[in-house]
Amino acid sequence: MAQNTASAPAALSGPALQDVSSEERDLHILDDGRTIRDFIDDQIKVLRSADREDPFYVADLQSVVKRQRLWLALLPRVKPFYAVKCNHHAAVLRTLSALNTGFDCASKGEIQMVLALGVPPDKIIFAHATKPMSHIRYACAHGVDTMTFDSEEELQKISLCHPKAKLVLRLAVDDSESLVRLSSKFGAGLGSVGKLLGLAADLDLQVIGVSFHVGSGCTGSLAFQRAIADARRVFDIASVLGVQMSLLDIGGGFSGRDDFQVKFEEFSGVINAALDKFFPPDCGVRIIAEPGRFYVESAFTLAVNVIGKKNCEESAPGGERMYYINDGVYGSLSCIINDLAHPSIQLLPHRAMALSEPRFRSVVWGPTCDSLDKVSNSVWIPELQVGDWLLVHNMGAYSVSLSSDFNGFEKAQVFPVLTADLKLRPPTVCIDDPETHDGVLLRPRCLPPT
Repeated sequence: MAQNTASAPAALSGPALQDVSSEERDLHILDDGRTIRDFIDDQIKVLRSADREDPFYVADLQSVVKRQRLWLALLPRVKPFYAVKCNHHAAVLRTLSALNTGFDCASKGEIQMVLALGVPPDKIIFAHATKPMSHIRYACAHGVDTMTFDSEEELQKISLCHPKAKLVLRLAVDDSESLVRLSSKFGAGLGSVGKLLGLAADLDLQVIGVSFHVGSGCTGSLAFQRAIADARRVFDIASVLGVQMSLLDIGGGFSGRDDFQVKFEEFSGVINAALDKFFPPDCGVRIIAEPGRFYVESAFTLAVNVIGKKNCEESAPGGERMYYINDGVYGSLSCIINDLAHPSIQLLPHRAMALSEPRFRSVVWGPTCDSLDKVSNSVWIPELQVGDWLLVHNMGAYSVSLSSDFNGFEKAQVFPVLTADLKLRPPTVCIDDPETHDGVLLRPRCLPPT
């Protein structure tokens, strides 16, 4: 497998940034030294001038680029296939396509979104072990061949709908150290591997590899070592049965936050060591992964407005405050109840605060009529007024994709931004793509070639 000839890419690659800037009319370029905070300030001023208080996200696409640099530097053997379910916003998908990632799709709808970007079908893995037959037929009709399975019934469905598929056996692994455990729902046990491979052979289906997922929000890096060792056992079983596998998919589970309890550097060190031991570089096995929140979690900041307030003097000494904001658990903040891997959110007043300013215990509610729509049960923040703004960082994962318009409250608008230095940086680095070995010139094409 080819190795990177540069430790970190300098800018966007692949189909290039032109695809993002030309097709995303709302892409904003931060020039003249402007920052994300400056853009938020400006957007709040625009809303105030229009007598509006709509919630909104700012999506820092440069953050996504930086995460790709980190991935290539620390896991050079592993080709990332971005998990579309984590955040399917068009600017995110176009940026990742420009970065030459693959895509992990779990449904016909996600495959449609990615193919619409011009992504070739061989850069998509249909990574859902239990698929509707109509979705399998759609994948077949559009050349998406690589897909996962974990049961005899799934093999029977695939044999009817996509007999030429390239199959990846989803293995159940130890996910006890993850905040969101997945192996109780998906994955075949080691004891059933032989039977599944035998049925695949009887159905004249091609099994090309193994996948696993240690769970989302993994807190123990050694989970990857154990899972990679288990995958090696499956490869050995397959070899005895005459099945030569060539793909290992190590799944996801990586946080996108710098303050997560286990650093990505620790995960990558364990993964690289395990790969070198069980799947050395000359073994002929292609390695991929399915990161989602790793790329987008820290890239999105949510801005919400205080639309209501109550002072509850009788409930606590000094008075408890109740605030109502215009986004909640049915919208952008659904992670509070739906994403166990998302740490508790932190509400930060947009305005400047003095250290001496008193804080009050406060309850923060979302805008809907449901009492379940509670954003924070007890947070100590300065006194707020109706019309004030709050910021929530690290809101890129499982927020946009899970948001609804329940009660008629509109979803938060996303404003993708890109810094001018990334847009204008000249070509300086060329790497070899570890999958295709084609030279990729790392230059943004948002400007005409010079």
